[in-house]
Amino acid sequence: MLEHTSADTQAAAAAAATLHLRITIVGATVDLLRDVPFHEADAGLVAQRLGITVEELRQHFPSWDGLVLAAVDRWNGGRMDEVAREVGDGSTVQLLRGIVASNDEDPALMRLLVALLSVAGNPAHPMASYLRSRYQLFYAQIKRGLEHDIAVGRAPHTMDPRRGAEQLIALYEGLQLQAMLRSDLDLVPAFDRAVARLERGWMERYEPQAARRLSTWSDGGWEL
Repeated sequence: MLEHTSADTQAAAAAAATLHLRITIVGATVDLLRDVPFHEADAGLVAQRLGITVEELRQHFPSWDGLVLAAVDRWNGGRMDEVAREVGDGSTVQLLRGIVASNDEDPALMRLLVALLSVAGNPAHPMASYLRSRYQLFYAQIKRGLEHDIAVGRAPHTMDPRRGAEQLIALYEGLQLQAMLRSDLDLVPAFDRAVARLERGWMERYEPQAARRLSTWSDGGWEL
């Protein structure tokens, strides 16, 4: 019986050591992706930081793509948990604003997420399917949030949650891309301005573009 107990203890210790090493590898990958552009990072650089061989690293993460996804899930997941705690029971717009502010404070994560959007756009890439599924989940989260906002009176019933989610995400992604390329863009105030305009539009029923083509602009506003 004591022999079995000793063997079980050794097995548990080995499993704990393996788990600890995997957690350490993922953490080192997050640090690497924070310091090095996505297209320059690889398993060799992670192994070098940890003082292990690439072969040892691949015993735990055979695929570089899998390791990247594990690192992104930890990095982005931790950030999202923090934003969700800060926003609490706030609106979906407040949640997106929290994400924008978090990206502004951590531009390395913002750059990585934008780079992965490009990867997801290539259906032949091994990571594309997973990244697309995560993107769909993000869209669904924003859509459900807007549905809830309408139900509790925080958003107008004239807004279609499907379209509202598309528009909010378009602002979020488009402005963060501009912030990466334009040093003169202050990301959070730009998001606030754009959302203020968007929310005003949500209070009106959607008018098809065909009707607007018949209108003209004057100093007093739009006239038909």
